[in-house]
Amino acid sequence: MASLPSCFQDAPLVASDVARGVARLLWRQDLVAMCEVPLGNNRRADLMAIDPKGLITIIEIKCSRADLRGDAKWPDYLDYCDRFCWAVPTGFALEPFEEAHFRPDICGLIVADRYDAEVLRAPAHRPLAPARRKTETLRFARRAARRLLVGLDPGLSGLD
Repeated sequence: MASLPSCFQDAPLVASDVARGVARLLWRQDLVAMCEVPLGNNRRADLMAIDPKGLITIIEIKCSRADLRGDAKWPDYLDYCDRFCWAVPTGFALEPFEEAHFRPDICGLIVADRYDAEVLRAPAHRPLAPARRKTETLRFARRAARRLLVGLDPGLSGLD
């Protein structure tokens, strides 16, 4: 069987390590995650996860201070999730995440390596409107199914 497409192919290896550690943490919390999820506003979430109640969490991975400082698009993710978290590799300077621009009042903070992750600050719960939740949940489910089909038949790769 062909393998599924790798996430973060164009990103530094540390990004995929952080994603793996965060995905393991989410799995233990009964959230299922998918990487590089396109949103309705033409943005792409690094990780999106859904819990058993249908709550959506988006995790934005930052591997360098320059990447963090240069990201002006992250607020665009807030309309597509109930919870939003930053995830960084072990050893990342955490002071910027306390600045008002990075919304410590609502944004969670996770530190991860390739084997595990730890939540340093839980994200605030900001409920999505029911119509948006339905739309995003359906988009998530259909994308996950398409990715599984591509794993079975790489000839369908234009689906994702």
